[in-house]
Amino acid sequence: MKKKLLFIFSFALILGCSDGDLQIETIDFDSVAIQDCANIDVTTGNVFFKISTTEALILELQSGVLNNGNSITDTVETVSSIPGNSQLVYRIFSDNVTSNYFCDDVPPATPTVIEEIEAADGSVIIKSIANADSTAFSHTIQLSGISLVNAAGERITDLSISDFGEITTTISN
Repeated sequence: MKKKLLFIFSFALILGCSDGDLQIETIDFDSVAIQDCANIDVTTGNVFFKISTTEALILELQSGVLNNGNSITDTVETVSSIPGNSQLVYRIFSDNVTSNYFCDDVPPATPTVIEEIEAADGSVIIKSIANADSTAFSHTIQLSGISLVNAAGERITDLSISDFGEITTTISN
């Protein structure tokens, strides 16, 4: 009888264990182009995003973090902490998502957000370099130490999103 109870208890224990129901195995946006809504302003916060069919990675930079330097010859590296100053959010949508979702004054009703995971730790590193004719700055955006935590408290730390992308801003005279 003890063997039967032990077997039943062991079987129930195995079936009752949860692997955390972590549905996201990898987050890889390195090969996806960075996008914006064509209104980059170095003095205000900016939102950049990467879209991969039904997934999006959204980076909201703090105000003034895109540095156009003190002179045309400057190379400036700026670091912004996540979540303190800048924000990084990973979203899964019900259907394919387009830039209209982020850029329209009133976002479309569909697709809907199925899951949203905010970065709980990390930093954004921005290297700003003037171009050869001194009319614009190239800003290389990198992510470091990013850790996403979902609603169940599960942490996703092994991400392939170190190079977020490169954007260009015009040097104002």
